[in-house]
Amino acid sequence: MTAPDRQLDRVAALLDLNRAEEAMTELSRLAGPEATQRRAFQLRAAALTDLQRWSAVADTARQGLGETGPDAELLGRLGLALRHQGDHAGAERALLDGLAREPQQVWLLCQYADLCTMVGQTGKAAQLVDRAAALAPEHPLVWVSRFQLAYAAGDDRTAQRIARDYLGRWPDHPAALFLHGAIAGERGQVGLAQQSFGQAVAQDPTDADYADAAWQSRVYAHPLLLPLRPLYRLGVLRTWLIAVGTIVALNVAGLEPVAALVGLLWLGYCVWSWVAPTLVRRLVLGRWRS
Repeated sequence: MTAPDRQLDRVAALLDLNRAEEAMTELSRLAGPEATQRRAFQLRAAALTDLQRWSAVADTARQGLGETGPDAELLGRLGLALRHQGDHAGAERALLDGLAREPQQVWLLCQYADLCTMVGQTGKAAQLVDRAAALAPEHPLVWVSRFQLAYAAGDDRTAQRIARDYLGRWPDHPAALFLHGAIAGERGQVGLAQQSFGQAVAQDPTDADYADAAWQSRVYAHPLLLPLRPLYRLGVLRTWLIAVGTIVALNVAGLEPVAALVGLLWLGYCVWSWVAPTLVRRLVLGRWRS
């Protein structure tokens, strides 16, 4: 094995350990033909993907395709970057070109499924996820795509079941922990969300999304926000409708004093829902920095 090959193997190992910055540093040491070989472009695009530097991912993928020719992985990276940049048509073209070269690649199938889910083509997305699941039913990306499809359809129960099953299959996977926490928080299970997000950060301390979610969950789990949990669980519109409906019903029933009391309590609740989160964020941020 040549020295450049060993260096690229080290880069791949660093990416497996979620150390994308170190991988980029290692890649910067490549010079000459080694820096422009296909695998170097693939690893560079993968590292930039982990860092969510989407413009750089697109540029690297295009450069790699221009210098080394068509490649399914680089086309997939280009499609992913264009999706995050809002160019859905360009992303679809790149992903389809990649699938034309490797139609059985699970990563490409899931990327295309996620794009279809994002633009509302849920039927097509479901077919793509089924194809990916037939090839690798327990692959983490298949679980993620299933979750996103259920969530996009508004089926929170199915999304939570998928997240729970995913976590059962991959108990230490940070993405599984993150999705489990996300749907728990969506359903008002603040304590469970905080626990899952914290474990996701422990598994991958370098991911900014996991860290932000963990911080937000600490805010919403604060005791001062305990009265607001029904609001988070039911949603603002549904909570307002319940409150207003209750006040109207009490008035119709001739219980004006009770309706007035409920109205005052509801007004206080609304004020608290506006003031308390800001107050708690400052308290939690102070402890976080200390």
